Amino acid sequence: LLSFNCFAVEKSSTFTLEKFNKAQSEGKIVVINSWNETCYTCAKQIKILDEFEKKFTDILFLSYEQEEDKEIAKFLGIEYWTTIVIYKNNQEIYRSIGETKKSKIYSAISNLS
Repeated sequence: LLSFNCFAVEKSSTFTLEKFNKAQSEGKIVVINSWNETCYTCAKQIKILDEFEKKFTDILFLSYEQEEDKEIAKFLGIEYWTTIVIYKNNQEIYRSIGETKKSKIYSAISNLS
């Protein structure tokens, strides 16, 4: 038997409307991901995005826990864990669900900065 607890994500939500709006008003690129603590795919995405956050220091990376932060999910129009959304100039320019290929996520982010 495999326990879902072995996939537990240790992450805290960093998304706030204030951070998001401030970054948008400053013209920053914002990468947002939704996750759940027992989601294996989420854990893979978080590992990739944490690495990219160190590389792309001019981009704001925000995250939130999908089940705990339902108001954020509603505001962003995100229905599923594992969703990555990128905003630039107050517009959504990229959205993926369940993407774990590092090269595809890298391409989406690197083409913007």
